[in-house]
Amino acid sequence: MKVVIPKLLTWYRENHRELPWRETSNPYYIWISEMILQQTRVEQGLPYYYRFLDKFPQITDLANASEQEVLEIWQGLGYYARARNMHKTAKYVVEFCCGEFPKTYDGLLKLKGIGPYTAAAIASFAFKQHVPAVDGNVKRVAARFFGLSENIESPAFFKAVFALLGDYIPSESPDIFNQATMELGATVCTPSSPKCSNCPLAEMCVARATHRTDSIPVRIKKTKITRRILNFCVFESSGMYLVTQRPSEGIWGGLYEFVNFDSTSDSNDKFPQEECPFPTANAEIELMHEAAHKLSHQHIRARFWLIRMNTKPREIENLGKWVEFDELKSFPLHKLMRNFVSL
Repeated sequence: MKVVIPKLLTWYRENHRELPWRETSNPYYIWISEMILQQTRVEQGLPYYYRFLDKFPQITDLANASEQEVLEIWQGLGYYARARNMHKTAKYVVEFCCGEFPKTYDGLLKLKGIGPYTAAAIASFAFKQHVPAVDGNVKRVAARFFGLSENIESPAFFKAVFALLGDYIPSESPDIFNQATMELGATVCTPSSPKCSNCPLAEMCVARATHRTDSIPVRIKKTKITRRILNFCVFESSGMYLVTQRPSEGIWGGLYEFVNFDSTSDSNDKFPQEECPFPTANAEIELMHEAAHKLSHQHIRARFWLIRMNTKPREIENLGKWVEFDELKSFPLHKLMRNFVSL
């Protein structure tokens, strides 16, 4: 690979996409971009990047914000634990690091929510540290270039690629090398139908030489899918609706929703009264909306039941806040809730 590194760097300088976080060495900006892009394509992430920095231009602004403000800006990206970790990290950096990010890979790894890839990205892009940034695109490029047949999802594969690229990364331009390898994976060495004729590494690529670009990288990933029937109780009394905030940990942490419960009944029109933990005696109940929602580990069938009550039972009155329906749009909501209140 050392032989073709100059070609790789030249290819990057001539072909890379112009993105705002590539025009800066500010570790805060780079950190924000990396956290947003971990599960989001560039086209989707760009508006969030600009919106986030417009709201929180400095790390002190993020540290001093409320969790609700952070979740509102993050709304729609999913993986809300990431937003909460960013908030905690900002507070930590401001309070214990004088508002400055650690300048080393090992120091960055100690921050909450920053793993090996993000630490390497910040260290190399902001501080020119000699450390490879190994994301999914880079793993794919390395797997094909070196002809690696190990499971790309395994920790052992990551360690192997980290060590290999550590021997190849040029000391004078680790930031450009990392950006180039990532860009190559994103635009040329794509998961399917890689554009090998446009690749600066093609002449030494093992997968191409052995006609295995379709079978490399090897991916063995088993995700157990849980199927749920989730019933949202849209409690209404005198024109006010009950909304509650989820615990900070776990799925949709810190976001707002109607109180809800799981059920086994799959009836389309019958409210699962026997499984409902909330008092609904003498209430008018009707099915308002039904939706399917897929997460990486859960497939949810959601049902929204309007439950009209003349009086608020003591058991539910203090479960959350009673607000007008239009007010719900001002709360940070997960996708199922956002879609419902926008109907």
